[in-house]
Amino acid sequence: MTEALQTELVNFGGLSSEASADRKAELARHVAVLFSLTSDKCSDEQVDIYDSVLLRLVNMVEVEVRRFVAERLAELRRGPERTIRQLAGDEIEVAETLLRRSSVLKDPELAGIADVNSNAHRLAIAQREVLSEEVTDVLVRRGDIRVKRRVAANPGAAFSLEGFEGLLDAAAEDHALQLALSERRDLADAHIARLVEVATESVRQKLVIAGALADAEQLPQAARIAEQRMSNDYWLSRYDFEAARTRVLTLMRDGRLNESSLRWLAADDRFAEAVVAFASLTKVSVTEASNWMVRLEVEPFLIVAKANNLSSLTVATLLKVGPWRHRLTVQARAQALARFDAMRVEDARQRFALRSDLPAD
Repeated sequence: MTEALQTELVNFGGLSSEASADRKAELARHVAVLFSLTSDKCSDEQVDIYDSVLLRLVNMVEVEVRRFVAERLAELRRGPERTIRQLAGDEIEVAETLLRRSSVLKDPELAGIADVNSNAHRLAIAQREVLSEEVTDVLVRRGDIRVKRRVAANPGAAFSLEGFEGLLDAAAEDHALQLALSERRDLADAHIARLVEVATESVRQKLVIAGALADAEQLPQAARIAEQRMSNDYWLSRYDFEAARTRVLTLMRDGRLNESSLRWLAADDRFAEAVVAFASLTKVSVTEASNWMVRLEVEPFLIVAKANNLSSLTVATLLKVGPWRHRLTVQARAQALARFDAMRVEDARQRFALRSDLPAD
């Protein structure tokens, strides 16, 4: 990235320390608006330039301006990652919209912010449409009772066993949290029994009416609420596959698209790029690949991967990328990997050649 390219946006050489606060604020707003209007058309290099410029500008302006910049960036599927990370850890007045809405923030970043920042930051994160176990573990462990209530009431939140145990511990002394837990559909039998032990009479009655107590043995096994209520289209709409095509095409032109780079994209939770790379390496369409890699039934994906001689390590990494990070349980991933290892390449290639066995939606 050259100084000349940066100067096209802001002449930092002419922006001396004596420049007025109003001038700096005007520039920060201008660059944020310009990027929000053009982000879909920007190359990766241009996004990096915006990131570098915005990062410098937000360090020069007051809270009100930083909040404006954060709100302009919060709805974008592509964004200046370093700037967004910094603003997401800023004062809650600045950070809130990003923490609630930005899809640029990855799970490790959200977990880190939740770990070291305030309960106000945790409360904002708890309101995101989708929350992974990695994030909810921190929210439950570090959050106050308001955070626990909010995340327990979030239908898009997935919880580990440790997370549920933490919520149940806190619910022993909080009626509102008991009610929130009683409305979830991903409680295992043991968790329902534990909730009954600590619940007030009104919550017990609610569980009885719902049939959770009278017929516990017929309850479905723990299932993610997101699996039950959200369609494949919902998950796929969160990703920009056109921008991903451009980035993967660059890898192809440079001769760097291979199984190793596919695995790297998946490990970095770059779902859209991983889908496009998988499609390119296996000679299928992006539409087919994206639908196979969002479904709860992973057999079509496993067949294509085996037919193309992908390794178990790559498949294991892909089973944790994007929607599957939230939709598949640890047990489901382990079972899928065992099925993959048991497949014969010849059998998979026969089924892959027919393709009628591989539904695309």
